[in-house]
Amino acid sequence: MLDATPAHAFALSAIHAGAAPDDWWTPNVFALQLGLPGAFGLLDPDGAFILLRVVAGEAEVLMLATAPEARRQRRAAGLLHAARRRAAAAGATTLVLEVSVGNAAALALYAGAGLVPVGRRARYYRNGDDALILRVTPCAPAGS
Repeated sequence: MLDATPAHAFALSAIHAGAAPDDWWTPNVFALQLGLPGAFGLLDPDGAFILLRVVAGEAEVLMLATAPEARRQRRAAGLLHAARRRAAAAGATTLVLEVSVGNAAALALYAGAGLVPVGRRARYYRNGDDALILRVTPCAPAGS
């Protein structure tokens, strides 16, 4: 697992394009996101990454993506666990994210990590799916 930097923007964009071909971010967007205060990313060179931002004691997962060929190998779970530890070390007490109600794999991952629904955004995604807003407190995973 590597710290993602703006130099990894093309790799992050390529992973995201494979994971979400209808809604992928350009390399420039990843470079800009990684340059924001409190932002950090972790890259699994075998095809997954997570991007977060810590502000005012809250960590927000901006993106978690796994390339299709790297799925079902617990890469996302490992990235989420490591990112939660790092966010907690940066002062985050809570972790939040948005996820499509239609993304069963992500919903299972997040439920297993203790995240619970706290809100819903109607027709949030381009395909018309609602977004669930999930949260977990404390930010740090159990046993950290």
